[in-house]
Amino acid sequence: MKQRFIMLDYPSLSAVATVIREGSFERAAAVLGHTPSAVSQRVRGLEERLGAILIHRGQPCRPTELGRKLCDHVDRVRLLEVDLEPTLADVGHFSDSIATMRIAVNADSMATWFVDAVAAFTSQSAVALDLMLDDEEQTANRVRSGEVLAAVSANPAPIPGCKTLELGSLTYVACASPNFMDRHFAGGFSGDKLIASPSLRFDRRDGLQARWLQDAFQVEAGKMVHWVPSTQGFLDLGLSGVGWGMHPMHLVAEHLNSGRLIELPPGMRIGVTLYWTFARLHADALISLTRAVLGAATKGLQQPPI
Repeated sequence: MKQRFIMLDYPSLSAVATVIREGSFERAAAVLGHTPSAVSQRVRGLEERLGAILIHRGQPCRPTELGRKLCDHVDRVRLLEVDLEPTLADVGHFSDSIATMRIAVNADSMATWFVDAVAAFTSQSAVALDLMLDDEEQTANRVRSGEVLAAVSANPAPIPGCKTLELGSLTYVACASPNFMDRHFAGGFSGDKLIASPSLRFDRRDGLQARWLQDAFQVEAGKMVHWVPSTQGFLDLGLSGVGWGMHPMHLVAEHLNSGRLIELPPGMRIGVTLYWTFARLHADALISLTRAVLGAATKGLQQPPI
């Protein structure tokens, strides 16, 4: 059987990627400097040539599986084009669109040490970052699927076509406010009283509290749980006495020193080892971001003993 080869139309691919990123044809048109009708025609023309739907029209527009893969492909091509632009400055450039790297990172890293990595990278690069927040146990799957180019992850398992580097560990401390301690442990602290008191959890995949309770008291997690999928909201509710929880030490150190939060007995802290998993794509921007991430991790995470 004779194989059929399809030459990819990159202006149309760029239109597809922009609609997916912006969520609508109207916003994509504004970014691309075209009319919504022109963007729609480019997308429809590419779908007809490929014989497949690339975008689920809706509010917002969402990619099909093929649409997402093509969007990821055009983002990688654009990154490689950026490396060529200085060489071809005298003869023009490939695209007016801004190159973008999609990165997955857990919320607690984003609220602490990863900010320094982003600041260091963006101070020397014109490439935009598209940061996707997810649980540290899940972010590696985003790399595996090709949805992102790199991720901060708690999963060191190797991924084909990628490299994984250990970053260090994020230290967590179990703590609660003074008024919470007064209300629930007036007659003395115990593990039984702790599991009967309200706790805070980030989401259904957050197992830090259960891990700490098992290690500290060999008991299961309590039933009264407030779900708080926001790092700042998690801290604010802890300070307000709503529940006890596991907080990144970096965020609560000042509150512990001032007495606004109290560390729970037995004063045992746990660490979550984090890794940087990234595609083996020889793009200067990805190499630069990796250096920035490693530098920020060295300063902001607990490093393993030498």
